[in-house]
Amino acid sequence: MTNALFRKVSRRLLPFLMLCYFVAYLDRVNVGFAALTMNRDLGLSPAVYGFGAGVFFLGYFLFEVPSNVILEKVGARAWIARIMISWSLVSASTAFVVGERSFFLVRFLLGLAEAGFFPGIILYLTYWYPSERRAGIVGTFMMAVPVSAAIGSPLSAWIMAATDGAHGLAGWQWLYLLEAAPSLLLGIAVLFVLTDRPEVAAWLTPAERDALATEIARDRQATARPKIGLMQALVHPQVLGLAMVYLGLSAGLYGIGLWLPQIVKGFGLTTLQTGLVAGIPYVVAAAGMIAWTRRSDRRQERIRHVAIPAIAGGLALAASGQTGAPIPAMALLSIATLGVFCALPTFWTLPTALLTGSAAAGGIALINAIGGLGGFIGPYLVGWIKDATGRFDLALAAIAAIMIAAGALTLILGRAMRRA
Repeated sequence: MTNALFRKVSRRLLPFLMLCYFVAYLDRVNVGFAALTMNRDLGLSPAVYGFGAGVFFLGYFLFEVPSNVILEKVGARAWIARIMISWSLVSASTAFVVGERSFFLVRFLLGLAEAGFFPGIILYLTYWYPSERRAGIVGTFMMAVPVSAAIGSPLSAWIMAATDGAHGLAGWQWLYLLEAAPSLLLGIAVLFVLTDRPEVAAWLTPAERDALATEIARDRQATARPKIGLMQALVHPQVLGLAMVYLGLSAGLYGIGLWLPQIVKGFGLTTLQTGLVAGIPYVVAAAGMIAWTRRSDRRQERIRHVAIPAIAGGLALAASGQTGAPIPAMALLSIATLGVFCALPTFWTLPTALLTGSAAAGGIALINAIGGLGGFIGPYLVGWIKDATGRFDLALAAIAAIMIAAGALTLILGRAMRRA
């Protein structure tokens, strides 16, 4: 019954959660495509754009822990709906920025609005799946990100080209307006689709609810560690170490993602061609991350399944800046993107194995908040180096070094966690 039960749970929850994350990531990173013409219209330099793109994560950082603790108290259904509705409205307002100050403000507010969504989903999945299944489940859920980028890249380019000048608005303004609408509709749908916990799932039979509760309780007992309270979790050395690993992975994810359209446009392509080519690394990543997370579940090994792709991805990213030819550069950028996306889902099995209850809510949010600052550091560092030197290769090498350091730190933490 167990496998059939988890398949039923997955059919109910995963497609909808993936769709929500699909539009969340699209609203977060469509600024990369908008920048192809927005930067010129608003007079934004590479450093200013990099700061504005990344300042999202400063707002994210400030409200992340409170948001996840509130979710634990009031339930996922109401709080995730609030998050999605508020971020859709803020995302749409980006269409009306008029300069760097308003651009910074709206990106900061978008981070505040979206804070808690991703760690909230990670916490929510622990209510429904035992630890031995989580890498594959989180990997499936996170596949929404590369799929969002793979589909969103050509879609964003097409929207900008097709709507430019309509009703007096530029293509990049229509991009923000049109891509915010699905988030608003899905935020309302959350209230009707999600169930807070298995105990109140009307779509499960009483026998299924009991079996799921028993399985989750068994897993928590089997993986029990010395109890860590919420305040202890926020200063726990391993939690802080995991936050630094996530910072490195986030710097790679957004350092690549928010600049990839401009890197590809530099090959001499049109906006529509840029959208098609920029989607290639994410097609590769979507295929590879599922196979990698399933391998991690089969072997019940996590540390090397985070460290190896992080280091390999960093090396590929550094090499991509050293080749002037578009095809080898795209191949290496695809490997770098694959490395990030293989490391991320398995990474999230580490804090969920370490923490439970309110400590998990606060600790996971803290890891995502501090680590999410990599989403500020990565894009801003690329923009600052590009502004100072006029070169992308040095900027990519800096991001690569951060990714490699994250992989090395994972190995060090793995030894400490085994001793604990």
